[in-house]
Amino acid sequence: MSGPGERPILEARGLIRRFGGLVAVDNFSFAVREGAIHGLIGPNGAGKTTTFNVISGFYAPNAGQVLYRGRNVSGRKTSALAAMGLVRTFQGSTLFQELSVLDNVRVGRHLTARAGFLARLLGADRPSERAADAKARETLAFFGLEELAGEPASNLSHGHQRMLGMAVALSAEPRVLLLDEPFTGMNPQETRRMMSLVRRIRDGGVTVMLVEHDMQAVMNLCDTITVMNFGALLVEGAPEEVQNDPAVIEAYLGAAADDGAGHAA
Repeated sequence: MSGPGERPILEARGLIRRFGGLVAVDNFSFAVREGAIHGLIGPNGAGKTTTFNVISGFYAPNAGQVLYRGRNVSGRKTSALAAMGLVRTFQGSTLFQELSVLDNVRVGRHLTARAGFLARLLGADRPSERAADAKARETLAFFGLEELAGEPASNLSHGHQRMLGMAVALSAEPRVLLLDEPFTGMNPQETRRMMSLVRRIRDGGVTVMLVEHDMQAVMNLCDTITVMNFGALLVEGAPEEVQNDPAVIEAYLGAAADDGAGHAA
């Protein structure tokens, strides 16, 4: 596959998000190239999750714009963005725990399904439903979950639940996949497997942006890394540039020192 393109598929321009008197995101801008794996990192309290929430429609910005494929989508609902191809996973589990693994992925498929409720009720779109079912099973196979298709989601291990969350998001056929801490709570073997899957997703034509605390995973996976601190852009560049940047080292070491002294970073 050719390298990441130069045309941004996702941009933030001058984003500001306040909560009362607190400015969580402060005039923050970035651009994600189509075909890239782009990391968003920073010390605890840097504003990463709030930024992700604004990009994915969970919050509206107080100022600035989110552009997806050149179109201003600021403040659009998460469901509307998903239908446009901008799909997000969440740090906490948003699975339907009582449903089977397969049915969870079917729910993801319906984010982009065109068939209406009446057509399904009357059986008019049975070929479409059969195709959706086949696609859902194909997605499970991609994540190595096909043998667990009939299991309730609640029975899965933590690692498998994270995989299923990714499968649900991927089944919505995203153009851009926003991953919220995909490696949290995973052992090294699970992390390596998830990294491999993220690369395969990108190689299949999906642009990936992720927020993550696992620095080793980020440095080995991402083409470009954006570093936030105190709600603003600190540094952006290739992994080798970012990990050796004095401002990044100081931000992380300072945050660690503050944590050790009992203060929030």
